[in-house]
Amino acid sequence: MPRLKVLLNVTTYPLPSRSYDELVCTAGVLEDGTWIRIYPVPLSFLTDLKGRGQVKNVKYTWIELDLVKRTDDFRPESYSPQNYDFRDIKIHNTIGTKNNWSIRKEYCLQNTYTNLEKLINDSHNPKNVSLATFKPSKIIAVEIEEDEREWKDEWTELRKQGDLFAPESTPENLIPKLPYKFYYRFKDDSGRVSRLMIEDWEIGALYWNCLWRAKKDEKMALEKVKSKYEEDFIKKRDVHLFLGTTKQWHLRRATNPFVIIGVFYPKIETQFNLFSPTTWLKLNE
Repeated sequence: MPRLKVLLNVTTYPLPSRSYDELVCTAGVLEDGTWIRIYPVPLSFLTDLKGRGQVKNVKYTWIELDLVKRTDDFRPESYSPQNYDFRDIKIHNTIGTKNNWSIRKEYCLQNTYTNLEKLINDSHNPKNVSLATFKPSKIIAVEIEEDEREWKDEWTELRKQGDLFAPESTPENLIPKLPYKFYYRFKDDSGRVSRLMIEDWEIGALYWNCLWRAKKDEKMALEKVKSKYEEDFIKKRDVHLFLGTTKQWHLRRATNPFVIIGVFYPKIETQFNLFSPTTWLKLNE
């Protein structure tokens, strides 16, 4: 029953659960760069942290809590909170983007894959790797597909049955379902082309914000999302992808059990800005 300090760097778009409140896939890294998955974590917990002013941004915040290794999950990174009310949690500092994400890079990019076949092989026994940082050699495009517009009826009904984390609470409305699926098509260092779905919370929030600004014009909203992830990220950002498996598809040993659960996007470093102004001047004296 270890007490661990975790730098949260992944929160996916919330999904209804058969047993709990709407859940967010929450993951992060330890100080040595080791990945860890924490579940179940209810959406209400994360929003409450922000609502009480404990953190301005849940992502890239250090938290410390008692965790229990899940015995029902073969994936080595999977843990559960010892206390579902999180009474033992300690909130530490949030790491900002100073110096082009330099401190975030120290922790999140310690162990980075560049070859997808190598990662998939490591997802097999005995390693069973299910969380990883991946650096594409090239991101080709963002692709968007229309999806179902409402949650499945059984999920809606199960949500009404109550909340394990707050049994006496009145069930709230489900968070709206994203009516579109978003994908990145990219190459790895071998030239292999892959297409993975993006399940990061940020892209969902971006879509709803764009839809509001576009006065509910979905076509315009999707154009804005595509522009952000292509024009900004692909052309101006040094994009790394946080990849994770779902237990179901990992257990089935799918050809590729990974989805994109987070996007890491500092600016592209040029030779000039790799040096401080003082160092640059000395080199050119």
